Amino acid sequence: MRTVFRTAILIGCLSAPALASAHEFKSGAISVDHPESRPTPKTARIGVGYLAITNAGTEADRLLGGSSEASDRFELHTSEIVDGVARMRPVEGGIAIEPGATVALRSGGTHVMLVGLRKPLAAGESFKGELVFERAGTVPVEFKVEPHGAAAPVSHARHVMGGAQ
Repeated sequence: MRTVFRTAILIGCLSAPALASAHEFKSGAISVDHPESRPTPKTARIGVGYLAITNAGTEADRLLGGSSEASDRFELHTSEIVDGVARMRPVEGGIAIEPGATVALRSGGTHVMLVGLRKPLAAGESFKGELVFERAGTVPVEFKVEPHGAAAPVSHARHVMGGAQ
């Protein structure tokens, strides 16, 4: 009985790291951690995407864009406060990810805009997408729709959650 119990604990411990990084996607030196979105009202035509990108390589890469099965268009946008007013604009030329750096796409900064939603996004659902990088190519990902106010778990201590360039 003790052996069965110890085996169960060992299996649980060994699988815990896999579960912690189960929402990470990789291609070469690029890893994409915790792609997520937020629920939308029934009539919304625009959604958002957040994620963190880490470049473990020795050469810079650049996120050029992507696509999503949830929307007609996938755009990279940045938000900033100018004279007390929030302004959003498309990111020109993509987002650089320097060697050894992590870039976070998050609320209030650089993020993904899902334009032309095909249906409302509901908490607990997920949808497939692809990110397109200059060097790493196309990286398939899955966005999880998480409730408003949810904080993305930091599954890797090395992440430095900063804004995009």
